[in-house]
Amino acid sequence: MGFPVGKSIAVILLASISYQIYKVSLPPSMPQINLIYKKGQIETKKIEPFKINIPTQVIEDLNERLDKSRELTPPLHDSAFTYGFNSNKLKSIIHFWRNKYNWRQREKYLNSLPQFKTNIGSVEIHFIHAKPSQQTKLKTVPLILLHGWPGSVREFYELIPLLTTPQKDRDFVFEVIAPSLPGYGFSGKPTEKGYNTVIFAAMMNDLMVKLGFQKYYVQGGDWGAAIAANMAILYPERVLGLHSNMCFVNSPLEKLKKMIASIYPSLFIEEKFISKVYPAKEHFFELMLESGYFHLQATKPDTIGTALTDSPAGLAAYILEKFSTWTNKKYRDFPDGKLEEKFTLTNLLDNVMIYWVTGTITSSMRLYSEAFALNSTSHDLDRQPVVVPTICARFPHEVIFQPEFILRERYVNLTRVTDPPRGGHFAAFEEPQLMAEEIFSGFGEIQRRYYSKQ
Repeated sequence: MGFPVGKSIAVILLASISYQIYKVSLPPSMPQINLIYKKGQIETKKIEPFKINIPTQVIEDLNERLDKSRELTPPLHDSAFTYGFNSNKLKSIIHFWRNKYNWRQREKYLNSLPQFKTNIGSVEIHFIHAKPSQQTKLKTVPLILLHGWPGSVREFYELIPLLTTPQKDRDFVFEVIAPSLPGYGFSGKPTEKGYNTVIFAAMMNDLMVKLGFQKYYVQGGDWGAAIAANMAILYPERVLGLHSNMCFVNSPLEKLKKMIASIYPSLFIEEKFISKVYPAKEHFFELMLESGYFHLQATKPDTIGTALTDSPAGLAAYILEKFSTWTNKKYRDFPDGKLEEKFTLTNLLDNVMIYWVTGTITSSMRLYSEAFALNSTSHDLDRQPVVVPTICARFPHEVIFQPEFILRERYVNLTRVTDPPRGGHFAAFEEPQLMAEEIFSGFGEIQRRYYSKQ
């Protein structure tokens, strides 16, 4: 008896689909990395102490611009933060900035952590280097903290002392390095194209090696999460462990898995997390609602950068809107954006001031354009497996949520996934105590599981 034609076609289709799934599950070959920052540069060992000391004329110019801020267009009735930054709230921030915020006092605070500068290839890198706060016999563990946009090292000022202070029942303490990314804050600005998250990862590894750390831990959020993952991919022999508060998978297989899981989500995702993934249409529209800035910065960063470099009021609105919505998307329904729910205006303006006094808003936004350029090596690295032990912390109000069965596709040595009770996109800034506990417990588990005999 012959094999029925219908069954033959079904078998062929199933085999074809299986083969396509197999193909998309394979990572591309590791791309060649052109370390453009090393071109023609003679590497030096020079590391210099650094203190923030902004010229008085820069502050006087800022105050003059704040005094001359134009009349803002009133917000629409009941629009809150849904149309962007509410101009009534912005007026109160401009008044506070001009009359109550004291840069010289804040400068002293920012200088309270030891800072340095050194050249990594052609780019000058600024970094905080904080050692344990007291004499201790505990094991000292090197840790690099990586920020993103529109953040800065300011996000880590409350966190760092917690990490460098011995904790009860912990047999180790951290020595923390927190660099300003190239083009951000007090670091130098790249002067040619191609400085994407892959190049940043290579530069951050070079920084750690230059400081004498042959092996180290890495933690990051936002762009810092992407850079940290790239460091783990490129230097698995150096990265002892990765802690990320924005673990992310972006591959054809990830999309296929999500589509299949949508048929019966509870088979794949814990019941309490299903609403964070499905209905997919709602999450897509939410993504579109909040990603306008992304497209602009990935295509024309210099255009919007010009406007923000010239207007402190505009810069504050553009940056602080993210500290409202990305902290909790429900905050956009309030006329004050609930900015002071998790932060003080002083702390928020510290971060804005770092962008203003260094003139780095344009150079910081160029990372979007470099990372999403068609020829960017970051696309191929996005699909490479992360083999080092990894902790993924999913703070409840993070912009992106991915279920564990998706995360395990990329983070193949996923030590654990945690779901802290509070916090959003700027977790280290919002919840420093919670983040410190996360980092201690996460890397503590990695040490016990993988390095206890070393």
